[in-house]
Amino acid sequence: MKTRRIGDFNVGEVGLGCMNLSHAYGVPPSPELGKKLLLEAFDLGITHFDSAALYGFGRNEELVGPTLKPIRDQIMLASKCGMQGVDGMRVIDGRPETMRKTLEDSLRRLQTEVIDLYYLHRWDKKVPIEDSIGELSRMVEEGKVCAIGLSEVSANTLRKAHAVHPIAAVQTEYSLWTRNAEIEVLDACEELGAAFVAFSPLARGFLTDTDLDPANFAEKDIRRNMPRFQEPHFSNNAELLTEYRALAKEAGCTGAQLALGWLLAKRPYIHVIPGTTSLAHLRDDVAASEVELSQDIIERLEKLINRETISGPRYPAPTQAEIDTEEFAA
Repeated sequence: MKTRRIGDFNVGEVGLGCMNLSHAYGVPPSPELGKKLLLEAFDLGITHFDSAALYGFGRNEELVGPTLKPIRDQIMLASKCGMQGVDGMRVIDGRPETMRKTLEDSLRRLQTEVIDLYYLHRWDKKVPIEDSIGELSRMVEEGKVCAIGLSEVSANTLRKAHAVHPIAAVQTEYSLWTRNAEIEVLDACEELGAAFVAFSPLARGFLTDTDLDPANFAEKDIRRNMPRFQEPHFSNNAELLTEYRALAKEAGCTGAQLALGWLLAKRPYIHVIPGTTSLAHLRDDVAASEVELSQDIIERLEKLINRETISGPRYPAPTQAEIDTEEFAA
């Protein structure tokens, strides 16, 4: 697999978002299947594994850490603090003392002495970003964290954080149907030398060859509460898929590979971390590193799927209020 830089690490440009193995999309796979998928990912060339304290309220780290421990020195292990489960509820808390406890818990669950890339999962707007980054910088000084990342922040917040300590990576949702990063954050990453890590690069399964039916989503699938998967938005968006899949066929790749290949072609410092519970989909995703898209395909793809042709916001209003990313003018 081709590689790209994140801080001092050289990792495969296609990483693995590990959330799906414990969290968010209904009933997770068995631990045995999760372990098998993690090891298969490494065998396929993935060296960038992304977890978080929030995922499964600690269960994801408990799965990822011990499974990858035998190859720990051959991978970049990422996790996150600042948003975790408290009494069964998701809580955003960027206070230094909370972040410190989260780190110690994560190190124990991951069975490692150092986390290679440690993100502030969400900026807690009640806490100055400088205070949260200050605590992360102390973790670096102590040798418990190698590099600092931020998730779902604006360019302004990124610059404030970077003034306290260099930011190695910004992780934000980015795909053909979610283009907010193009407003300013991508340029800010280039300016500051930070990598950009695109999560949900397959539009939460929409930009694949799988025919999704929101009516069949599991009871606890987070997509049930996302406007783009609700009517009338979903039916409007689904009308784009016939032409989308035709473009993939013309490009000689699958729908997933088209979405990932587009992202990798956008900027040389973009990384993608699709998540999956399927070994077949995992192999499909990894093969995106071999996809070369023509400029004609890219232009037609961007004309087909963009913020004006997609129906519905990406999050419901309460969730949108929690994040700091720039928004397009209405």
